[in-house]
Amino acid sequence: MLSALRLSLQILAGVLPLLFLAGTALGWILARKHFPGKRLVTFLLHLPLVLPPTVMGLYLLFLLGHTPLLRDMKLLFTLPAAMLAAFTAALPLVMTGARTGFAGVPQNLENAARSLGDGEWRVFFRISLPLARRPLFAGMALATARALGEFGITLMIAGNMPGRTQTLPLYIYGRVEMMDFSGAHAAAFLLVFVASLCLLIVHHLEEGRHDLSR
Repeated sequence: MLSALRLSLQILAGVLPLLFLAGTALGWILARKHFPGKRLVTFLLHLPLVLPPTVMGLYLLFLLGHTPLLRDMKLLFTLPAAMLAAFTAALPLVMTGARTGFAGVPQNLENAARSLGDGEWRVFFRISLPLARRPLFAGMALATARALGEFGITLMIAGNMPGRTQTLPLYIYGRVEMMDFSGAHAAAFLLVFVASLCLLIVHHLEEGRHDLSR
């Protein structure tokens, strides 16, 4: 189990910074910008939330295996493939949190900062991001639990190879197949603990947000 735990933590360490950057940027764009095809882009970005993970895994399997440049990179059934699976599954949660947060920032505050001479980056880091932080961090907490628990996409594009691509959820699957339920319960307890902790963080952020709005 230690190998699967180490691999899961390694995937989280690599994916969370990318989720924060990509989710924040996409959430801001969807909340603040208007462009042709925005509804379609929003629809496509949210698809991983509702599609069965095996379906997402199947499409990624074909994308990585049949697109010439991606095929030459030989990503399938490697650790980067497992990271891509976690990223794909968790991105909509961060993006949705960020979009909610940025949509709730009063634009008159941003305009006031601009009128005082602040540039767009300064307005973003001084006004927009601090005021949007609670929904954004709530999305990050949910994404952490989702990325750590990702199973279906990972199995399809990274496989279930102990020590190479076997994460904690895949370890549980393997233990159950071998009728080793005590091993499966130990790994499941870890995932339940992390998921519960993430939910508590979300509730704490939500309560703080409501307190601020009173």
